[in-house]
Amino acid sequence: LDGRFFAAGLDDGTVRIFNTQTCEAVGEPLKDRSEAVLSVAFSPDSHSIASGPYDCSIYVWDVGNGDVVKTFEGHSGSVRSVAFSPDGQRLASGSWDRMIRVWDVWTGAAIGDPFEGHTDSVASVAFSADGERVVSASDDETVRVWNSRTGGQIGDPLRGHHNWVHSVACSRDGKYIASASRDHTVRLWDARTGAPIGKPL
Repeated sequence: LDGRFFAAGLDDGTVRIFNTQTCEAVGEPLKDRSEAVLSVAFSPDSHSIASGPYDCSIYVWDVGNGDVVKTFEGHSGSVRSVAFSPDGQRLASGSWDRMIRVWDVWTGAAIGDPFEGHTDSVASVAFSADGERVVSASDDETVRVWNSRTGGQIGDPLRGHHNWVHSVACSRDGKYIASASRDHTVRLWDARTGAPIGKPL
């Protein structure tokens, strides 16, 4: 959150931390498996990093000592995206198995059932600023909004992209959702109503 470091997941199965000013690697690589790492996320307090590798598991690392402190198992496909809740208590994941799961960071247990509704791989997940919603982007060309506690879908899918939707983000004020697609556009949506805002970028 202080902007001093960024983390990257690499094809060699490692997670590396870099200094944003010098772009030099900090410390030793974080490594537990050999599969490529598809997604990483810092916890809000910057003490942990979650990684989603190709092997369907999720790992949470202690940034201080480089150890794996939790492993989450439950997806049947590679994990393409991980995101911490704003309070750092939960972790959301999206997978090639078309499912979204929410996990208790401290116990490693899945919270409730998987969120089901996407008809293709889930490429990106993000929590809303208040932590009450999870937003997802999928290769089924839709963006969907979910109740983060119950897994219930909120409203209809957000439609407008004409190819895979690769990434999604929520604004800090909770008003907007942004999505980016292989159709070469970024779209903005009203987070409350799901209505598109303006023309595609």
